[in-house]
Amino acid sequence: MDAQFQFKVKQQQAGQLLLSCLETSIPYLQPEQWNELLINGKITLNGGVITSNPLLHLHDEVAYVVPNYEEPEVDTAWKLLWHNEHIAAIHKPANLPVSRTTRNVYNTLIQLLRRESPWPDAHLLHRLDLETSGIILIAQNNEQAKIYQPKLSQLMLSKRYRAIVHGEPSWQTLEHESYLNTKPDSPIRCQMHLVEKGQGKLSQTRFKKLATTGEYSLIECELLTGRKHQIRAHLAGLGYPIVGDKIYSEQGGYYLKRLNNELTQEDLNAWLCDHHLLHAHEVHLNPLWDNTDNKVEVKNPFYSAQWRRFCERVNLPAC
Repeated sequence: MDAQFQFKVKQQQAGQLLLSCLETSIPYLQPEQWNELLINGKITLNGGVITSNPLLHLHDEVAYVVPNYEEPEVDTAWKLLWHNEHIAAIHKPANLPVSRTTRNVYNTLIQLLRRESPWPDAHLLHRLDLETSGIILIAQNNEQAKIYQPKLSQLMLSKRYRAIVHGEPSWQTLEHESYLNTKPDSPIRCQMHLVEKGQGKLSQTRFKKLATTGEYSLIECELLTGRKHQIRAHLAGLGYPIVGDKIYSEQGGYYLKRLNNELTQEDLNAWLCDHHLLHAHEVHLNPLWDNTDNKVEVKNPFYSAQWRRFCERVNLPAC
């Protein structure tokens, strides 16, 4: 596959040499590979092919083609759920990274939107974990991002997720709070832990049990605060880890084995799906763009095929 990339030069990139800037774009490409792209006319600056290595200026437009490009396959079937002239609500499939990772640069949500949507300068307003599917908000350009990103807490009046968990909660509804933080001695550096008051950030989630089989339950989760891994850590702390969660169930054993390249076929077979079953289902937006009371409700019916198959197999409603 010949992969096409493009970007506008930002303030922190202005004044850099072109190749110095490009070498950070795809870290695993070597300097000599970038130089070869330049020599072979695969790089354009402001629409014109170049073979030199000029200094970049703010708002310059750089585009380049990487022949025979390969990276891990992901689900690229994003969908537009709602938009106005400022922002948009997008469906992110499970296992699609929102932005560049060490493995995926070309097929990320933001790169797909910039290539395939009407908004070549789209910007993320927030993030979702790699394996989480559902609603994510974008600004249609950098100017709108500067307006709405600082006002995100005002923009999103409420955000609700659906999760499938192990076990059956004894409660029908629950408003749960705890303090969350990382721990320097944790073998999983990104894991959030329940800590004492004053040692982390206050995290609040409202839960509602929607259906259960006894062995598994469908839970609605409303974020009252927006901390990293909040829903996953809260449910696991309550004793109901999300199905497929490789960090917050089984003491993170699967995740640690994967890090050390020690996974066996038995380990792979033990997991019921290849992504955790957490879906950003619904968001209510405050109409900051027109100063009216016409609130916007966006729902996302695009649950993954694995989610639906799991629900069918264990006799849970899919949503």
